[in-house]
Amino acid sequence: MTTRRVRDTDLPDAGRGRRGVGLGLALTVVVAAPVALLLSWPQAVRAERLPVVAQLIAFRPVLAIALLVGAALCTLIALARRRWSIAAAMAVVLVAAAGTNAAVLLARGGAVLEAGVVSEGEGEGEGDLTVLAWNTLGGAASPQSIAQLVIETDADIVSLPETDEAAVTEVARLVALEGKTMTADTTRGADGDSAIPTSVLISAELGDYRHDADAGSTPDLPSGVWEPVDGTGPRIVAAHPLPPLPGMFGQWSAGLDWVTDHCTEPDVIVAGDLNATIDHFGARLDGCRDAALQSGGAASGTWPASAPVWLASPIDHVLVGSAWEVRAASVITSSDGAGSDHRPIVAVVSPAAR
Repeated sequence: MTTRRVRDTDLPDAGRGRRGVGLGLALTVVVAAPVALLLSWPQAVRAERLPVVAQLIAFRPVLAIALLVGAALCTLIALARRRWSIAAAMAVVLVAAAGTNAAVLLARGGAVLEAGVVSEGEGEGEGDLTVLAWNTLGGAASPQSIAQLVIETDADIVSLPETDEAAVTEVARLVALEGKTMTADTTRGADGDSAIPTSVLISAELGDYRHDADAGSTPDLPSGVWEPVDGTGPRIVAAHPLPPLPGMFGQWSAGLDWVTDHCTEPDVIVAGDLNATIDHFGARLDGCRDAALQSGGAASGTWPASAPVWLASPIDHVLVGSAWEVRAASVITSSDGAGSDHRPIVAVVSPAAR
């Protein structure tokens, strides 16, 4: 009597099991691929302002590391089973998403300079302007620290979210002692009752400026527009939209739209804590150019200042309209101990060739 060895493939359930694994792999790819896209380039489907997605892409370095850790765990599971599996497919998808995020960061660059470096030899051209933005955390950074930075960068325009009237007036007094005359002004929003102000300093060399109350403000946190009285000079926007926190997404997105609405004007210069990376603007920012992106430093993080620059989120910006060219821009690290949870960003811009 001949005995035939029964193989797994001879059993009816084995075929169904393998078909089940194949179906599982297909479903994994179908489900995981869109998720990987959302975590890599949500702008492709205009999902950059969705809850969770918005927060995750704000910290691309952290996201890339987390995706790599997930890929490593899936790889270990696949190796333990010694066969191609759903875990292995997930590992491939996660590695691809991590690689895409890393590629975006590398493409954007990370220029980081100490205070004063940008202004040296960069702001000497005819018509050049140095623009500085620093969220001072409700006065945590002292007027002395702010004034020192203004002098070191030789800033012409300074946007100071969370800096009140008394502080910005003191900064103007301190820089005047160093021979630099600047006009100080503060807005508390369209209705004038915000507890968190936004202030500006504008060099007297630019002429007289007035606050344009008709331009409105970002919802719930104050932003403002200052225009030259004689019509000659840049239109200055000091911006501070709400952060993308639960219950605030509508106002946050409306605040970003308010910023982009002002980018339709060629001579505009926008500076401040935008509580958004360039990812969150998507294609809506076609009227302005981001100074850090133009200078190869858009991956340098400004918040929180306690995190390394390569790990922090780049949410503070200088944006310019088409009438301006960016000569240099960088995140400043020398003020990390000044008290604010934000790093300043400085940019040198010049009139675009006509």
